[in-house]
Amino acid sequence: MNTGASPFGGLPPVVKNLIIINALFYVASLVLISTFGIRIEEYLGLHLPTAESFNPFQLVTYMFLHAYYSPTEGIIFFHLFFNMFALFMFGRMLEAVWGPKRFLIYYFVTGIGAALVHIATQYIEVTPVLQAITHDINNASPEALKSFLNQALPRGMRDQYQQLISESPGSLHAISRDFMVKYRNLYLDSFVTVGASGSVFGILLAFGMLFPNTQLMLLFPPIPIKAKYFVIIYGVIELFMGVRNFAMDNVAHWAHLGGMLFGFILIKYWKNKGFYY
Repeated sequence: MNTGASPFGGLPPVVKNLIIINALFYVASLVLISTFGIRIEEYLGLHLPTAESFNPFQLVTYMFLHAYYSPTEGIIFFHLFFNMFALFMFGRMLEAVWGPKRFLIYYFVTGIGAALVHIATQYIEVTPVLQAITHDINNASPEALKSFLNQALPRGMRDQYQQLISESPGSLHAISRDFMVKYRNLYLDSFVTVGASGSVFGILLAFGMLFPNTQLMLLFPPIPIKAKYFVIIYGVIELFMGVRNFAMDNVAHWAHLGGMLFGFILIKYWKNKGFYY
């Protein structure tokens, strides 16, 4: 889409440095996985707070990581590209209005807010599964535990489990229980979120609020639309996708909405304080 501003104009410092940092993290992700087999998102991506791999700093670091590899597509670039493109197109205009300090505050508030909303919705999703696992750990018979473990555990853990059972059949219940705990930890650690989309959606909302009548030219379909309507339509789509929770949809729609929500709250707060423009 085109806001009418020259895409070759000088970039303000915060937008420029955010783009550089995101690009450097992307390159580092590729180098670490290809050279050392290290997946950086396991350490810096956002995990659930009850997961073993969670650290509070992930509420910030996850914003600088992006999906970089797909088993079917190989190296992928579009996740980083579209986020940075939106930051470039809209963020520079907001930074010009707000100044570097306020824009940076807005960027991090919306990104962290997006993370909090996303975590809250993830807990709604995982709670029934965690309750079932906890019930099996505490109450189920050894036979039921063994049946569940054989079905749910990854192949390597199933093989290890079978070996331990054959070596010590009298410890069936204790071994099953230990592996159920390991499975619960694996399950919690499997939820990892990366990307600057929460902040980007906060930026889209801010642009729509500050420049509501600016004409944007969509790429598809190629029609003009006012910024305020674009933001509303995009928000409704994200809400629909988040509520429906389609299978195989790994987009963090609630994080997008969280970024918009926290952005709206912060802008209203600034307006009440006389800091809107």
